[in-house]
Amino acid sequence: MAAIGRIADLDRGAVRPIRVLAVDDHPMYRAGLTAVLSLHADLDLVAEAGDGARAVELFRMHRPDVTLMDLRMPVMGGAEAIETITAEFPDAKIIALTTYQGDTDIHRALEAGARGYLLKDVLRNEVADAIRTVYRDGWVLPGAIAQRLAKFTPRIELTDRELEVLRLMAKGLRNKNIAHAIGRTEGTVKVHVLHVLQKLDVNDRTEAVVVALQRGIIHLD
Repeated sequence: MAAIGRIADLDRGAVRPIRVLAVDDHPMYRAGLTAVLSLHADLDLVAEAGDGARAVELFRMHRPDVTLMDLRMPVMGGAEAIETITAEFPDAKIIALTTYQGDTDIHRALEAGARGYLLKDVLRNEVADAIRTVYRDGWVLPGAIAQRLAKFTPRIELTDRELEVLRLMAKGLRNKNIAHAIGRTEGTVKVHVLHVLQKLDVNDRTEAVVVALQRGIIHLD
């Protein structure tokens, strides 16, 4: 993209625009981000990717100042991509931009190394301001998101097996079918289900699935 017209002047000295990498598996949403960034002379979209694996490649290639990263993508998810990038580039500045607002999703992104978390329906100026804030070593966590984290603290820790059982419960499978699916006895599945109900502090399977979806512990594909 041409730099002419996108460089701001400060005391007669040229200031390089903030270089941004946009990552989302929906081309139309990436096009929307491109349109938003084009309205701000101090922001420059240097590359875009449709999955996390490609995002890692492009980050290595372009070393953007700030990355906007969707969380739910094919090939490699956003959280894994964030973790991979920040492990290699500890100073990487990444904002998770997603439709999910469950506290578990938020924790997952922040623990991976994101410096902010925005929902996709934010106003365009909010995205631009968030990029500037993170670029200046700040953090972005809107009030509603912070309140959700505070509301559901401490977070719930389910084992990988419990998560697997919970996802199968969400698909409507009963204990016998879950046992067949994971290669365990029905008695073992009953124990996993009991642990899930206890950790989520719910009374039955339906409530467990509802709470898990609301909090972003699992998602329906």
